[in-house]
Amino acid sequence: QVQLVESGGGLVQAGGSLRLSCAASRPIFTMNPVGWYRQAPGNQRELVATITRGGYTNYADSVQGRFTISRDNAKNTVYLQMNSLKAEDTAVYYCNAKDYSTSYWGQGTQVTVSS
Repeated sequence: QVQLVESGGGLVQAGGSLRLSCAASRPIFTMNPVGWYRQAPGNQRELVATITRGGYTNYADSVQGRFTISRDNAKNTVYLQMNSLKAEDTAVYYCNAKDYSTSYWGQGTQVTVSS
């Protein structure tokens, strides 16, 4: 079992920045990949960004160039730096970690961008 705890969400004006953190209850280098997803009201959960054990990153087209995912193995933490935020980035953001066939989710953190 893995517990994932997100933090860093909040209310920000369009054009602003936030950094989300996801702290894992066990070493994140044992999980591959780890990443962030989001779900806006009435929408399906969608991929935002992932990072592999080897550091390979993948981003949704909608956030490419604005968001940066990173991981600190020593702190068992994954980050999502979000810059140039837009109203359409408003959603609940979820941390995800995969361990072979098992997928773990955090409880989510709300990000609201006012226009």
